[in-house]
Amino acid sequence: MSVALPIVLTISSMMLATSAAWLDTSTANMRRAANMHDYLQAFHAADGALKLCTRALRAGVAPSMPPVDREPAEWKRASAFDGPFAFTPRPQWPGSARAPRCLIEAWKLVSRPQAEAYLLTARGFGASPATQVWLQFEIVFHEGAMTEARWRRIVASPS
Repeated sequence: MSVALPIVLTISSMMLATSAAWLDTSTANMRRAANMHDYLQAFHAADGALKLCTRALRAGVAPSMPPVDREPAEWKRASAFDGPFAFTPRPQWPGSARAPRCLIEAWKLVSRPQAEAYLLTARGFGASPATQVWLQFEIVFHEGAMTEARWRRIVASPS
């Protein structure tokens, strides 16, 4: 009888330690899933904003910055998204803390002076305002038709 009590206590403590490890793992997985959901929400908001801003640009209803001779860099300033050239394609986005915003910058292509080039940058938000995704779309129009389009994700948020 005296030998059974230490064995039962040892087995109970091992089961408690295993349960605690499972709880920690489950909690970490839930946080990871929530963060991924928040990131995907921000990504879809930015992607949708890019599409809506492209349509608005083609329709001539979106504001764009004056053309520059080099690749535009105004998007690197986060404050530009609160300025007069920032465009909100929708007043709100489902599940996002803030509405996505676009910045459309025009630039002159030295090699093709007849072409119109634009850099569209969109910022999308997740359920938390801290979760942001920045996407860009480069578009070149020649004689009214879109001749080039390139998409990219910005890894580091502009400052």
